[in-house]
Amino acid sequence: MRVLFIGGTGNISTACVEQALALGHDVTLLNRGTRDATFSRPVSTVHCDRNDRTALAHVASEGRYDVVADFIAMLPEQVAGAINAFTGQTGQYLFISTASAYEKPPTHYLITEDTPLANPFWEYSRLKIAAEQTLRVAGQTSGFPYTIVRPSYTFGPTWIPAGVGGHGYTIVGRLRRGQPIISHGDGTSLWVMTYHTDFAVGLVGLFGQHEAISQDYHITSDEVLTWDRIYQTIAEEAGCQADLVHIPSQTIAALHPAWGPGLLGDKMHSVVFDNRKIKSVVPEFHARVSFREGIRRALAWHDADPTRQHIDDSISAQMDALIASFRSFQPAPRHQGD
Repeated sequence: MRVLFIGGTGNISTACVEQALALGHDVTLLNRGTRDATFSRPVSTVHCDRNDRTALAHVASEGRYDVVADFIAMLPEQVAGAINAFTGQTGQYLFISTASAYEKPPTHYLITEDTPLANPFWEYSRLKIAAEQTLRVAGQTSGFPYTIVRPSYTFGPTWIPAGVGGHGYTIVGRLRRGQPIISHGDGTSLWVMTYHTDFAVGLVGLFGQHEAISQDYHITSDEVLTWDRIYQTIAEEAGCQADLVHIPSQTIAALHPAWGPGLLGDKMHSVVFDNRKIKSVVPEFHARVSFREGIRRALAWHDADPTRQHIDDSISAQMDALIASFRSFQPAPRHQGD
């Protein structure tokens, strides 16, 4: 199949490009050319700003694509531009949404594709929900052939995941220095981490599937971990101990508002996903890479080149300040005889 990736050089999309190449698809990337990526086989590249509707329509007019996989769109108007460009020019438009679009707080521990979409805490999720609705309207009114895919936290060799402070080497650097890291809440909420090559099997398996048109799927691992177990696994594979400071998510949001939406609207809640729907359409999908193995690969990638071991001093300082602020409000420990 002739496949166009809008994006194609990010944490998730690079694995999807590789999977498409492995299956023999003719792959073209559309992006601004600001990020380099090397693949096992040749790909065509079109440098274009996907927000330029005229340029996007011109690309679409130069040849029909069997599949368009859009990893970049977030805003409803970006999806509307893609609908305008690719109506009649593709057999399937896959929109990469987000599993954080599911209702928060959840009303049931198990999330299916029928779980309502609602997130009053995080604008990112609300924008993705609005973009999904734009697609549904286009599907109902003009038959636009869309498929919605919702990844949860997906990581690869270049990403070391964390709930507080963002992905990157900073958390490992702190652990290896013996510095504390923050585990939101009491560390026992449940979470799912998916390795990017596993996600890619599910996503690319949807390419050209007629029964996937006008459908939505989440694609996640079935391995469920607590956040404390996630951090302890990272520390174990990094060869150190995890000094975890538990701070309520609401407190983190109050003391550091920039980190609030991603916690209150996503990571503070336990999430367990029912993956039966994607497995019914893509039976070869199965999350084979455990979180421990994925972290082992990520640490090996970072440790192979010291220039990759970047510690963001600003984020590290913000963590120190947040921990100090939280501890300043805690009662002093009582001593025997007090």
